Amino acid sequence: MTMPKPIFLSNVHDAFAMMAAACALSLILVAAPVDAQSPAPAEPAKAAAALPDLSTLSWLAGCWRGNVAKYEIREHWLPQGGGIMVGAGHTVLDGKNSDYQYLRLETRPNGVYYVSIGSDRKEASFRLTSVTAEGPDTIFAFANAANEFPERILYRRGTDGWLYASVEGKVNGEAKAVIYPLRHVDCQSGSFILK
Repeated sequence: MTMPKPIFLSNVHDAFAMMAAACALSLILVAAPVDAQSPAPAEPAKAAAALPDLSTLSWLAGCWRGNVAKYEIREHWLPQGGGIMVGAGHTVLDGKNSDYQYLRLETRPNGVYYVSIGSDRKEASFRLTSVTAEGPDTIFAFANAANEFPERILYRRGTDGWLYASVEGKVNGEAKAVIYPLRHVDCQSGSFILK
């Protein structure tokens, strides 16, 4: 399997809006089916586990900041309330506004969704499809198969206050990925928060 080549789009709005377009967790644990001819198990089968709720993303509340090339990228997330987390993203290039988006993580009947409304006022939704551990990191994957790019948005919660937001998909039939390294910061002072 070849890894997608990282790219930096000349239109950061497209890349960041794609990153901001997703969130929904559908990690479902289902008990193994029982064969009708085999005897019933000694212990009753457990019912399917409920979908993980929005609280699995509560760590995201607060301010995040990073720099890629000449771009400064910021995200700010409010704590969960009423089954939703509200956020905003802002990209600055050489001291001037480059892009912004309104974000939300919300609970729907079939999972948790990451929703973005960019400065172009188009809404995109991505369903959280998996939460996996890789070493000390936790990776939250959001997907929308109807989109070519981005098709997937990944929020990788690293150690020491790091968040790696990635957008993946295809551009002109070729696999592409853009990674945004962000640090958890105090919203007022901008100093790093190491958790």
